[in-house]
Amino acid sequence: MPKVSYCSVFVDDQERALRFYRDVLGFALKHDVPMGPHRWLTLTAPGDPDGAQLLLEPDEHPAAKPFKAALVEDGIPLTAFEVDDVHGEVRRLVDEHGVTVVQPPSPAGPVTIAVVDDTCGNLIQLFSS
Repeated sequence: MPKVSYCSVFVDDQERALRFYRDVLGFALKHDVPMGPHRWLTLTAPGDPDGAQLLLEPDEHPAAKPFKAALVEDGIPLTAFEVDDVHGEVRRLVDEHGVTVVQPPSPAGPVTIAVVDDTCGNLIQLFSS
């Protein structure tokens, strides 16, 4: 049976993305391997070093930037991350890191969702049940 090993997030600046996903959201660095002008840059959820990896991939493919821009223009998050308490996490992100909240915590059926700007050209949804 297949399993999720990697999930790509196309970013316009790998170093800025690393700072956001590691230092702000709290993901743990797994691999940082130079690859020409870029890096194989992956992170895992805190406390889960053998879990699925988030790949911070350069958005240099010609389709990546227009795709990202269209999603942002329509307010559609690129991906979603589960958190224990979306209200508390959004407060922490704003108070400690000045993160831009695009959609404050809102009920959505059985979960509460919020959307934030990752500073690298993407909207990211956070949710908790």
